[in-house]
Amino acid sequence: MHNVSLLILLLIPLLGSLVLFALPAGSERTAKQIALAVSVITFVFAVVLGAGFDTKGDRFQYSGSWMWIRSFGVHFAFGVDGIALVLIVMSTLLVPCVILASWNTFDSLEDSEEPGRADGTVATRRSVTTYFALLLLLEVFMVGVFAATDVFLFYVFFEAMLVPMYFIIGSFGGPRRQYAAVKFFLYSLLGGLLMLAAVIGLYISAGTSSFAFTDLVGHVPTGATQKWLFLGFFIAFAIKAPLVPFHTWLPDAGAEAPAGGAALLVGVLDKVGTFGFLRYCLPLFPEASRYFAKAIIILSVIGVLYAAFLAMGQRDMKRLVAYTSVAHFGFIGLGIFAFTTQGGTGAVLYMVNHGLSTGLLFIVVGFLIARGKSRQISDYGGAAAVTPRLGGVFLLAGLASLALPGMSTFISEFLTLVGSFTRHKALAILATTGIILAALYVLLLYQRTMQGGLNPKVAAAKAAGHFRDLNARELLAVGPLVALILVLGVYPKPVIDIINPAIKATMHDVGATDPTPQNAAQSGGHK
Repeated sequence: MHNVSLLILLLIPLLGSLVLFALPAGSERTAKQIALAVSVITFVFAVVLGAGFDTKGDRFQYSGSWMWIRSFGVHFAFGVDGIALVLIVMSTLLVPCVILASWNTFDSLEDSEEPGRADGTVATRRSVTTYFALLLLLEVFMVGVFAATDVFLFYVFFEAMLVPMYFIIGSFGGPRRQYAAVKFFLYSLLGGLLMLAAVIGLYISAGTSSFAFTDLVGHVPTGATQKWLFLGFFIAFAIKAPLVPFHTWLPDAGAEAPAGGAALLVGVLDKVGTFGFLRYCLPLFPEASRYFAKAIIILSVIGVLYAAFLAMGQRDMKRLVAYTSVAHFGFIGLGIFAFTTQGGTGAVLYMVNHGLSTGLLFIVVGFLIARGKSRQISDYGGAAAVTPRLGGVFLLAGLASLALPGMSTFISEFLTLVGSFTRHKALAILATTGIILAALYVLLLYQRTMQGGLNPKVAAAKAAGHFRDLNARELLAVGPLVALILVLGVYPKPVIDIINPAIKATMHDVGATDPTPQNAAQSGGHK
């Protein structure tokens, strides 16, 4: 029997997006209300699915499959394991938070985050209705890419995500939005083309006459063929993640995208890359995954350190946050390719917690920029004295980003490093230094913007009535993210219980087993 639950989850935001696109001009308030209502309904439905997920049941649940292209064996097939489920719930939570945070962003030029243009030209007002319609359309593709269990369907959603995000960046971003949007699109398109070639090669080499994930696992020939196919998928996912050295599009896209778009770009879209490592690279190409694992781990550790140093040198707040994400994805890559249950579970938990913490940080930075009309760190100082609530949320988002104990990110970072240490001690120790660097760039950002003497530009904005503290709507936008960061920092067990079975199944697919603890091995030897 075909389960339509995931299909309904896709249709809710899709219908909402179509309604928004069909609204007549001048319906901005109605568009916002519809977008918020649709996004909240989608999130509630995702939570209901999460509550009904059986951690002791089948690997893929809520499965449904309908024939799409019969001659090639392509199905409109959906299903979620624990990894996909937690990412879907996180994604559907971020969308209403972003909608609330972006409520007035494009109502007028005065409300826009876009800094003044150096050439003195006047920026044009953007369509509010189109922006919220694009957010809902993006949500459709984000849910679809995590829920697809047909490799060809996954590829379709993987590429389709580019379209709404391209327009969100290119039409609603900062002064260099068109450059950033084209760079984002070209990088992603290159990865997509490599993946398409690999998908075709996978279909031919496996000889299964089907693109179903479960039919392909275990049927890819070993040797050079598997290694080349692995590289096709891996590079596409590494660009999307992004891992060093495929990361150069992210600082531009993250800086020029509107804060809400950047929160979804880094909080969700980039997770598709690391999700792809776990869902496709490891199970489909186990031999190649083991062959390239050490090189990927080295790249991940380089990314942790390299991006941290670059973050410390940034003057643009949004570029700084984008570079912190490159460092965080290094930790995730380290955990995935360590091939341990702890490392894998920590990596997936890191994906969720990074989405919450970095999404929150981008939203809060967007609030600050909307008040000060500048992305430059030097234009702020002493802002916490003027906006104490904004300063408090900014501090909490920063502490979550540096993985302070008590925050949800600490648990995931700890699991990732412990799981990696059992196989790669030296590299895990080297990656641990990234924690110290993270404390430096986050605390320096907070100190320079929120502490110290009041910057004259902040004082002038306050006198003009522009530099106000967070209002009720803005607090409602960040409230769920703050609550989850704190709750999961104390009690992450429900999420870990959902993730663990899927990680164990993935480790089984790749033929990896957890190392025997040294103390246990020694005690066994004395018996």
